[in-house]
Amino acid sequence: MKLVFFGTPDYVIPVLEFLHKKFKSKTERSPIEAVVTQAPKPQGRKKELSFSPVDTWAYRKGIAKFFNPTDLIKNKINADLGILASYGEIIPFEVINHFPHGILNIHPSLLPLWRGSSPVQAMIISKDQAGVTILKVDDKLDHGPIICQFKDEVLPEDTTDTLRNRLFKRSGEILATLIPAYIAGKITPRKQDESSATYTREIKKDDAFIPAKFIKAASQGRTSKSIWKMNFMKDFTSHYSPITIHNFIRAMQPWPVAWTNIRIKNQDLRIKILKSHLEPITNHKPQTTNQKLVFDSVQLEGKSPVSWKQFKEGYNTRF
Repeated sequence: MKLVFFGTPDYVIPVLEFLHKKFKSKTERSPIEAVVTQAPKPQGRKKELSFSPVDTWAYRKGIAKFFNPTDLIKNKINADLGILASYGEIIPFEVINHFPHGILNIHPSLLPLWRGSSPVQAMIISKDQAGVTILKVDDKLDHGPIICQFKDEVLPEDTTDTLRNRLFKRSGEILATLIPAYIAGKITPRKQDESSATYTREIKKDDAFIPAKFIKAASQGRTSKSIWKMNFMKDFTSHYSPITIHNFIRAMQPWPVAWTNIRIKNQDLRIKILKSHLEPITNHKPQTTNQKLVFDSVQLEGKSPVSWKQFKEGYNTRF
């Protein structure tokens, strides 16, 4: 079994480890012939190069690495199958066709729901069923036929970080048993239902903004009548309710982190909302829900994180 892995971030490393251990030869040769990952980028004040976690993993294992997918063809890297997991770049069709069995993509949503680059955040916000789809890559975004799907749950305390880590870890376990059957032709791919497709795009820092007036309302258990259109979730709208804002805060962790503006000493300052919870309201008033939004920890621009209680006491302010 020979594989090429396309991936970049730390949360896909468990997939690599499962494949490495499952299919290594009797002589301890890794099944991973090469990895394709994003090139190192300069970071920090000194602009030192930062290598991706997949790059570092390959270096430690003595496995070939490439930053351009077409270099696989130029260097005659041959493998049975490609595995794609959050690589972050478009793979040319000639590279897809380079593999006898194509490329399988691990996508953290139950496709055709939430195609695109932010499906985990979308699942937390929308309260949709969580899960993973393993699909065969074609020439369109997250469009190819489905090989396998499994369901999971969005836990009450889940953030994008915890849910994504759990989904990719399970994906590695499932792929390790799925690949032999797939290569043997024992799995029949099925087409996606295009009429049910929903889409996401890459999240930007400004997408994490919540207007302060809606936070104030949610902290009192009120839902605003204003429509909340989240730009990174196509055709999805909601209201600024306590539960939706709480879910949004969870979805924005660990990046870019939900934020708003707060007025302190006649200045509007940016404040990050690191963690929140929902608190029941007894004998709630008309036009309010039975729960309110409560902050646990926040971080004022340029300052260290503190509890919400410490923040209110230190700055004598509230929304």
